[in-house]
Amino acid sequence: MSERHEYPAGVPCWVDVLVPDPDAVLTFYGDLFGWDFTDPGPNGYRVARVMGRDVAGLGVAQALPSWNTYIRVESVDAAAERAAEDGATVLVEPMDALPAGRLAVIVDPTGAAFAIWEAREREGAELVNEAGTWTMSSLHTPDPAAASAFYGALFGWESEPRGSMTLLRLEGYIGGRAKQPVPRDVVAVMAPPAPDIPPHWNVNFQISDADLTAELTASLGGAVIEGPFDTPGFRNAVLADPQGAVFSVSQLVFAR
Repeated sequence: MSERHEYPAGVPCWVDVLVPDPDAVLTFYGDLFGWDFTDPGPNGYRVARVMGRDVAGLGVAQALPSWNTYIRVESVDAAAERAAEDGATVLVEPMDALPAGRLAVIVDPTGAAFAIWEAREREGAELVNEAGTWTMSSLHTPDPAAASAFYGALFGWESEPRGSMTLLRLEGYIGGRAKQPVPRDVVAVMAPPAPDIPPHWNVNFQISDADLTAELTASLGGAVIEGPFDTPGFRNAVLADPQGAVFSVSQLVFAR
């Protein structure tokens, strides 16, 4: 299993979904990914678990339903200040989410929102790269050059073109698995610009069968936005839960 116990600064560490009625999607995500949920904590926030390990969060949306990516920092306050100096907007000022940690929400200079996370009791996802768990987040932006400069300055990421995508790498980081198709210091990927896709961070989950997952999504009241479709090494789909939060899934299709 791909268990994680800590995340260095500059590494995406957590994902959550915020929807108007979290209780209404418990069955959807439970049946789709095999998740169990904790009882609601402060502000109704729940943690999704697989085999007793934290894998994602579920909370109440203050705006549109969305899946969100959190990036680990040493100091939320310092990172938010630096992001603002570099042209970002601090959408949610640094705040405590005790006892788990401290966070802020940032909109990068190209319009994509993400969160930064200063860990206390919760480092991040405890299980990744397994069926039903988070595997990677991807940045969709109309201005890859500006995004590369911003995230490079804020987190130390280096951009490397790879086919139609751009790999976002953090020197010295070792993640993933030994036989994965990208270098193990890759922390995220940047998708090619698409005029019909607004700036955002997409959250991707690993699954064992993309076609069955798409069918199950529809039967549970969700929507199939795109696919299933093939990319090198993967079969993918873009899906939405019954309240409109969009995410993607990927099935590994080459021998490990």
